[in-house]
This record gives sequence, C-alpha cells and structure tokens, in this order.
Amino acid sequence: MIGLVIDQMRWDYLYRYYDRYAADGGFKRLLKNGFTCENTYIPYAPSVTACGHASIYTGSVPAVNGITGNAWVDRLTGNYVYCVDDKSVKTVGSTSQAGLMSPKNLLTTTISDELRLATNFRSKVIGIALKDRGSILPAGHSANAAYWYDGASGNWITSSYYMNDLPKWVSDFNGKKVVDNYYNKDWNTLYPINTYVQSSQDNEPYEAKTLGGQGFPYNLKQYAGKNYALISTTPYGNSLTVDFAKEAIVNENLGMNSVTDLLAVSFSSPDYVGHSFGPNSVEEEDTYLRLDKDLGDLLNFLDLKMGKNQYLVFLTADHGAAHVPGFLKEHKIPAATFPGNFISLLNTGLKNKYGKDNLITDYLNYQIYLNRKAIDSMKIDEKEIKDFIIANASKAEGVARVFDIKEIKQVTLNSKITEMLTNGYYPNRCGDIQVVLQPQFVEGFAAGGTSHGLWNPYDTHIPLLFYGWGIKPGKTNRETYMTDIAPTLAALLHIQMPSGTVGKVIEEIK
Repeated sequence: MIGLVIDQMRWDYLYRYYDRYAADGGFKRLLKNGFTCENTYIPYAPSVTACGHASIYTGSVPAVNGITGNAWVDRLTGNYVYCVDDKSVKTVGSTSQAGLMSPKNLLTTTISDELRLATNFRSKVIGIALKDRGSILPAGHSANAAYWYDGASGNWITSSYYMNDLPKWVSDFNGKKVVDNYYNKDWNTLYPINTYVQSSQDNEPYEAKTLGGQGFPYNLKQYAGKNYALISTTPYGNSLTVDFAKEAIVNENLGMNSVTDLLAVSFSSPDYVGHSFGPNSVEEEDTYLRLDKDLGDLLNFLDLKMGKNQYLVFLTADHGAAHVPGFLKEHKIPAATFPGNFISLLNTGLKNKYGKDNLITDYLNYQIYLNRKAIDSMKIDEKEIKDFIIANASKAEGVARVFDIKEIKQVTLNSKITEMLTNGYYPNRCGDIQVVLQPQFVEGFAAGGTSHGLWNPYDTHIPLLFYGWGIKPGKTNRETYMTDIAPTLAALLHIQMPSGTVGKVIEEIK
C-alpha cells in the first residue's frame, strides 16, 4: 500500500491543470482508473501540515490525536513544542540537530500502527518526506523507519528512535548527492512559458523572492554543493522524493511477501513553492505539471515491480492554500495580509492598563496564549483580561470573530465553523482566545506569498483518490472527510481502525 500526501494541494488543481497533465502521467491515470471523492474536506482547524498528516493516518482530529498544529505551547510546562520534537533521541545520518524527532507527541495509533499490529509486526512501514513531520506522523509509533531530508547536509536522515545507523542503501544514496544533479539542470518551465495561460505573468511583485526573485529561468547551479535546502522550493524536491522512495521499495523489498507493507510518501515541495509564489503563479503550475510526470514515473515503477493492480494507492493532501492577497486585490477581490504586529499591540495595551509586560505569551494556530502565572500573581480576574483582549482584538482589520475558546458553544458563529474549531481543540496544547479571520485574509507573508490554516474551502477542500488493488473506477460527490481515509483503508485491509478514529468508511469504494 502506498499513501501519497501532497503538501498544499487544493482540490481544484486536479482540474485546473487537467488538460495539461500528461496522458501517461499520474493525475489522469488516477482520475480515470481510480475512485475519486470530489467533496473531501478537512473537518477541523487549524488546517496545517502536521495536523493534516496526523489526521489522515489516524482517522481522527487534533482534539483526539493531540497534534494541534505544527507547534504549540504545552500548558502544563509553558514550553514551546514542535510537533515531532524529541530531545531524548539523536540524529542518525548527519551531524545537525534535524534528527531530534519522533512521533512521541502523537496520542493515538495510526493505520500504519494498526497494520503492524494486525500482522504481528511482519508488515513493514516506512515514511518518507522532505519534511520531518510529513514522514514521522504518517509512519506512526511502530514504524520500521521514517526518513526526512536534512537541508544542512543534503542527506536523508532519521533518528535513533528508529535505528542507530542508516542502512547501507540510504548511505549510498546520500553519497551520490543527487540534489546537485537536479541543481545543475536549473529550473525553466517544462513547456514554453507563453502556454501557461492558467497563471499570472511571471515574477509578479507580490511573489516572495525565495529563489532570488528574477523569475524564470532560475539559476540553480549556484546552489550546488552550497545550499542544499533550496531544492525544497523547486519541483525537483518531488523528483528527489520519488528517487528515494523507489530505492526504499527495492532495498526494503516492500510488497514482495505475503503480508501488506505500507510506504507513506509526502511531497513537501508544493507547499514550499505555494507559500512563496501562490496558487496563480507560473511556478505553481509548472510544479504540478512536473509532479504529474513524477507520479506517472512512480506508478509505472510500481507496475513493473509489483504488477498492475497488485498494489493499493491513495492520494490526498494535508491542506490547501489561499490566493496571494496582492493577486486578489489586483482583481478587485477583498483580501489583505493580517498585521504581524497584532500581538505586540495587544501586549502594549495590556501593559498600559495593568502595568505588566507580556501578559500574552504566544500567538499560534490563530490562538492567543495568556501568561496565566503572571495573571494569577497579579490577582486579576482572568475574565477581565480576556474581555479586554477580545474587545481590542475585534477592532483589528481582518478579524471576523475573537472569543474565549471555553465559551465557543455560546458564540454566535456558523455551526460548521464551530465544529471545526472544536475538533481542533486539545486543552493542554491550545490557547485561551480564538481568532477567526475574514475570508481572503492571510496571516504573515507581508513580503509576498501566501499561507493557509483556517476553515475556508480554499484551505480545507482537498483531493482524495483511491487506485489499484480492489478499487473499481468511479466517483462520489457526497461530502467526505480527511478522517474517513484511515477507516476506509482499515475496511479494505480487514484490520482494526486506529484508536482515535472518528471518521467513517467511504462505502462507495468497493
């Protein structure tokens, strides 16, 4: 079984570029010969990478699996926590700190864990992604391995949670420095740039200058042997991921015995490209046209290695993305960048009123964290502080609602949004006050680019396709959810659902 998660793929990309996808590529093959769930949504907020990967594979939501963001503040210790942080382990494969990671913060099992349990750990499970969280969370707690890319060294690495030394095949792959081969190709458009009619003009002023800002063609040769991290913000990051995934299949003999194995692959580069250039950029269109070819290459490889229809593939995304505010404003659609000094202004107002600095400690995942210790020591009613913040935050441009999270059921808010925010709330990892932005308002990225994270369809309407073993071609327009993927896989494999599952089996898939 192969799980493919495309980081920051909006559902509409399936059809926006459909006419340009190759006949022998991946997307048309999956759409024509697989089963597509056309109205699949993320049922929680914040719609960010860690939550998405965790929820896909747990069949659950942050309120249950505990992955409430890419990072959060632990309310019991006051410490900032990255989603897969683990200081008790060591990096394996480089000398950097990038390997101090594990799935310890994930509170439930994954479909990967349940597969291992169902076969008495004879099944192999391996996670692969440029991003650590895109590899570790899908692989689950009991995986044989999870590998991610270290931009400091240009190596695929892991942590001592999984093993003490890299397998020889991984070390050999790292030794080839494949990333330099891709840099030496530079990045020009796959087809003549004047054919990219689904995109804005190249090098718009509201795009970030991640790769130097000159537009196409991008000179990547200058980074060879020097800057291994920037490969992630090119479509070659996807190609590199496919190269490594194929090596894993061959060298770990995945799918070559009587039990089901699982390879969880996440394509991280679309997220880096999307954040920098936005959904309407030439860079985004070219990234998906090239990803289509990479997916076709992977499917052809699986056909040769395992036989057609002898493997099961699902493809989905962890979240979508908003259009770049500058692009929308250019076309008279209301949009803006949410001010980056939002919290500092609130803290200044609190200091002027109460004479105390930093009564707000953090602002993460659209939530305000109060300095509870300071408020307790001042003997001030916490509700008074909250009321002050809510009253002042409500005045900020782009804010639709601000409220005490504990009072969410009393807030006059659309029931769908209320449910999504409730599904994202785990008390010991979440803030005190929830901020909901108006549509088309993007947090951060004032210098260009875009983001994601809230309830809106551009962030939460994602693709979902099943293909291969046991899958008949078809589609459903019924509303389905990211959390339905794991229980559907469990039903197809006749194994137990993950321990925190709240999703339901998609019965149309037979």
